Amino acid sequence: MTTTEMRPINENALSDTDHDIALDGGLRVATTRRVGRLNAASLRKVIEPDTDVVGALGSGQVFATELSVTADLDLELTEEQKVRLSREEIASVTVAGIRFEAILMSGFAEQVAHSSAIGDPRIIYMLHEIGEETRHSRLFLRLVDQLAPMAKNPADHGVANFLFRHVTRALIRRPATLCALVLAGEEIPDLLQKRLVEHPDTDPFLKSVNRYHRQEEARHLAYARMVLPELWEEASWVDRVTIRHLLPFIIRTMFDWMVHPGVFETVGLPGMATWRAVTDSRHQRDMRHQATRPVLAALVTSGVVPTGRVARAWRRLCGVDRFGQPVGS
Repeated sequence: MTTTEMRPINENALSDTDHDIALDGGLRVATTRRVGRLNAASLRKVIEPDTDVVGALGSGQVFATELSVTADLDLELTEEQKVRLSREEIASVTVAGIRFEAILMSGFAEQVAHSSAIGDPRIIYMLHEIGEETRHSRLFLRLVDQLAPMAKNPADHGVANFLFRHVTRALIRRPATLCALVLAGEEIPDLLQKRLVEHPDTDPFLKSVNRYHRQEEARHLAYARMVLPELWEEASWVDRVTIRHLLPFIIRTMFDWMVHPGVFETVGLPGMATWRAVTDSRHQRDMRHQATRPVLAALVTSGVVPTGRVARAWRRLCGVDRFGQPVGS
């Protein structure tokens, strides 16, 4: 999420003033100052989840059935099945979050390792964010341990796993694409977590985890939106084609597989058949549109997607027309 190759500057020069002199262009000067403010905010708001987010899940259903991905399927489930399904869903989403944050951290580490401007505030912020993401992941692992999931993800082996590894390795080496992916990877769970936090039937500890995560992810979203325009200016043609035409398919896959087919098998439902019904349901379609439209809006604002020329893949993902305006479901 930093520039592909930053211009060399004095590595000991950490002040905004020095960077403003070294980095030409009004966009980079303004971004440098704003990133500096994010660095200051990150220093003031360090939260250690092992001591500051304490507690444990209750033994019952951890969120309301109406928030389940199966909300539109009219399933006749016992109370025991509803409890198991809620816990398996949260575990699946949480594990997906851990994996996504590992991809993000890998991309940042790649950029830190190869930067020629190691003192740039952007590099400092990436190190802040890596620290925050590792703390998130530790808390998420604690949550997964309490959920004790039994589901097996069919994508964890075979061709699907092979493709996942190769695609993620390619993504972390392309800063502009990674930045756009981060927007999706933050906006989608943010919407899910917002709904969980606001619902009165959500488990109290799960609410605490989501409140904590949303607080820090707000800064991560701000950073991604902030640096995307300058990343786009320096993006390769491969980066540009990937963002405009291929990234929507990657985001759709990421969204659909947050709750994988194995989850449904734990309550006696046919895995793939139920998963397909879920992905085609109005509930999930509306969630996908609502979660991804802010991503597209950020791309349009940054000049990544031309106004009035939204590509077909983005239109399908977000449920919008070529101007980025919502269309009827």
